[in-house]
Amino acid sequence: MEKPVLVVLAAGLGSRYGGGGLKQMDSMGSYGQCLIDYSIYDARRAGFETVIFVIKKDLEADFRETVGTRVERGMEVRYAFQSMDDLMGLAQLPLGRTKPLGTTHAVLSARHLVKGSFAVINADDYYGPEAFRVIYDYLLHHTDRPDCFQYAMVGYHLGKTLTDHGGVNRGVCRTNRDGLLESIDERLGIEKDGEGGGRFSLDGGETWTHLPGDTLVSMNFWGFQHSFMKEAEARFPKLLRRALEENPNKGEVQIPLVIEDMLTRGRAQVRALSSGEKWFGVTHREDKPAVVQALREKTAQGLYPDNLWGI
Repeated sequence: MEKPVLVVLAAGLGSRYGGGGLKQMDSMGSYGQCLIDYSIYDARRAGFETVIFVIKKDLEADFRETVGTRVERGMEVRYAFQSMDDLMGLAQLPLGRTKPLGTTHAVLSARHLVKGSFAVINADDYYGPEAFRVIYDYLLHHTDRPDCFQYAMVGYHLGKTLTDHGGVNRGVCRTNRDGLLESIDERLGIEKDGEGGGRFSLDGGETWTHLPGDTLVSMNFWGFQHSFMKEAEARFPKLLRRALEENPNKGEVQIPLVIEDMLTRGRAQVRALSSGEKWFGVTHREDKPAVVQALREKTAQGLYPDNLWGI
């Protein structure tokens, strides 16, 4: 049985972060650690031994130098390359389209490297040790049923995932009494709205909808069996065509679109695992000082060594 591996989505250029360099490689720790170093460190403690970074080919040298060489001291490291040439036989793109095709496209970029179950995370989010423990335990002890695929996600309370410096995108989750995901709605630009809650607008700020602080949201932390690769690849062309019809230059196929399609057809169950930890990340450049301070405090408390990889 293949041990679960970790797939890290690290190909984004982070336009809201300033557009200059990759926020995934921005130093956050005393020894140059990036935010992703802390997630990889937590993943290793949870039991993961292999990490697959999904990056752009032209960033390989920089990524290997700034992240890969450190992480290789504690994990087996592999690389997958997200390219507009990959999967292009499955869909017709508008002339001049250069924007990546979403998180499903990114995950499928690693389909030739993943042999068994796997977890998926963003490179620019801090999830906390508990999240990696619960997802690794789930993947280690669950397999697909003949009649239904068995997946999982780690959810967070919305109030613990908001920033003071602008809106964030979150998947608002609805679960049943058994803790299984029933639906997930992508909400863009959620802002803080007092008392730990948030708000979003569908009409450019004319009207707002309030979300309580304890609303369960997805932070793109998924646990999949290998079956997800085949299911996502089969669904990708249709979902991409639909996305491009709605927005030719920006339409994408995010993981929740695939999940929604599978849930609607009764092809999968997704266990909603919860984390009580506070998220933090660098959605906006102004977020960095608070992230650096939070990591400094966690290091002082003994949660992390000052030099994660002993370099």
